[in-house]
Amino acid sequence: MQRGRRIAFDYGDVRIGVAVCDPDAILASPVCTLKSSDSKLKVRLIEILNEYEPVHIYVGKPTHMDGRESDSSIKASEFAEKLREIATCTVEMIDERLSTVSATRNMQESGVKARDARTSIDQAAAVAILEFALEIEKKKR
Repeated sequence: MQRGRRIAFDYGDVRIGVAVCDPDAILASPVCTLKSSDSKLKVRLIEILNEYEPVHIYVGKPTHMDGRESDSSIKASEFAEKLREIATCTVEMIDERLSTVSATRNMQESGVKARDARTSIDQAAAVAILEFALEIEKKKR
């Protein structure tokens, strides 16, 4: 496995959760939540990529449980394409079925109400996407 940070994005119509791992790809951590409609979104994305210098970028692909594409997965694919235009590394879509559901459940189990922690849930979903991607990378070794 190539040494270096990886970044994951959980794209949504309203918010985009961002997570990053350490250079040894051991620990995934939340970074921030961006607003999808922010007029300076591209600038903020460039800042994040410059700050973390990822060797790989993952974007969650929200497909239906049976694997069919959804409207959300098409929008996430369009977001991934925008990242490809500004990134110097590979941008890959990764199955994110249940990542937001899992993040929400974990937050609720720790006593946090979903409506009180929407930005945290988006970041937690990005962490889940990144952890899944890292598992896949490690199995390819």
